[in-house]
Amino acid sequence: CCPKGVKCPWVNLLPASDVNALCSYCRAAVLGSPREMMKHAWDNYKRYAWGLNELKPISKQGHSSNLFGNIQGATIVDALDTLYIMEMKEEFKEAKDWVEKNLDFNVNAEISVFEVNIRFVGGLLSAYYLSGEEIFRKKAVELGEKLLPAFNTPTGIPWALLNIKSGIGRNWPWASGGSSILAEFGTLHLEFVHLSHLSGNPVFAEKVMNIRKVLNRLDKPEGLYPNYLNPSSGQWGQHHVSIGGLGDSFYEYLLKAWLMSDKTDEEGKKMYYDAVQAIETHLIRKSSGGLTYIAEWKGGLLEHKMGHLTCFAGGMFALGADGAPSDKTGHHIELGAEIARTCHESYDRTSMKLGPEAFRFDGGVEAIATRQNEKYYILRPEVIETYMYMWRLTHDPKYRQWAWEAVEALEKHCRVDGGYSGIRDVYNNHESHDDVQQSFFLSETLKYLYLLFSDDDILPFEHWVFNTEAHPLPILHKEDGSKEEKQK
Repeated sequence: CCPKGVKCPWVNLLPASDVNALCSYCRAAVLGSPREMMKHAWDNYKRYAWGLNELKPISKQGHSSNLFGNIQGATIVDALDTLYIMEMKEEFKEAKDWVEKNLDFNVNAEISVFEVNIRFVGGLLSAYYLSGEEIFRKKAVELGEKLLPAFNTPTGIPWALLNIKSGIGRNWPWASGGSSILAEFGTLHLEFVHLSHLSGNPVFAEKVMNIRKVLNRLDKPEGLYPNYLNPSSGQWGQHHVSIGGLGDSFYEYLLKAWLMSDKTDEEGKKMYYDAVQAIETHLIRKSSGGLTYIAEWKGGLLEHKMGHLTCFAGGMFALGADGAPSDKTGHHIELGAEIARTCHESYDRTSMKLGPEAFRFDGGVEAIATRQNEKYYILRPEVIETYMYMWRLTHDPKYRQWAWEAVEALEKHCRVDGGYSGIRDVYNNHESHDDVQQSFFLSETLKYLYLLFSDDDILPFEHWVFNTEAHPLPILHKEDGSKEEKQK
């Protein structure tokens, strides 16, 4: 057990039932551990919102987002692999039973293709690869087939929204003159390649490879990819560029497509490293206080703002360091470390030690949110995600220390009797909860925390890549052909 006064994050690997056998110091540590946090989040979802998409932990009732249409059970499907990895066997079994009996895609409703893909398709694929249970493969392929009509556009760039009964698609009305969004149509690749692998039907992979063809034919302003692309004309919409919302996971999936292909997808590799070069030249800046940040680009002008979503990029740069030109490997790791430090500062400069939705580097402030509508925290994972990658790739203990600070802040400010809630203003000394336990808190935030304090041989990077919802997908090794890869 730990010496008095020293926190011991290792005890998070104990079964929750063993907590009472620990000394008071270790017990305090385990009660704030990712596994126990997962149990609290799951048990309350089960108690108050079972079968619905998400939980309202203050109201103690279900919460449904219109992103999923009438499809239900987002938290169940998103949490399957976390339950499995944490060896919460009873909970995994009840989740599997619900999927078998109740997960229904025959609904007359409009869904977000992107959200349903990353949470439902990704969650089902991971659950299949981890457990080998056929029901997950079957459901993943069934849902993948329902998403295919989204690609019925003049260019093959998919619609953002799809009625999965009628097959009619459209784009968000606010998105630059009917455009599709880079982060949405660019974040289908990993899942659709696996759908082809598991179904034997090449159509899924063909659809996402065609997206690459369209992008490669287009001129990129300064080598950058704008966030908006019109699926009818095949031309860019507004020249806004972001590595945060609207752009983020497109870049992540270029790198991970190359890694998932056992480093055979040379096109994905080239697109990723070329994009990083342009991002470094045009978007990455250093504040007068020495903080490296990634600005947003609007028609050639920089907005010196960085979103919480952008904080994933520290982990991305570090993960991609090994494949960079040999003289750039150390530079990419250092870039990841600098982004991690900036994002840690965005947490550390708040009252609650949790990061705001966006923070700015102008008007005399650094890494601080200045607008009221950017001060909220909705249990997002991106900063912890970057800590996890930086820990795995450098083993610098500060990343575990920073992650533990986040655990303590989550426990102090977000934990309520009925689960975990987001916060409306992280600069306030008094919590105002938003009353939503997001499904990605169970899928991403708690999984990344668990992996941070676990040995590296749990989901090792040489065998797995994580989709943008933290669902692990196996690398398709060259020798596997179309054989199912079930590396554990």
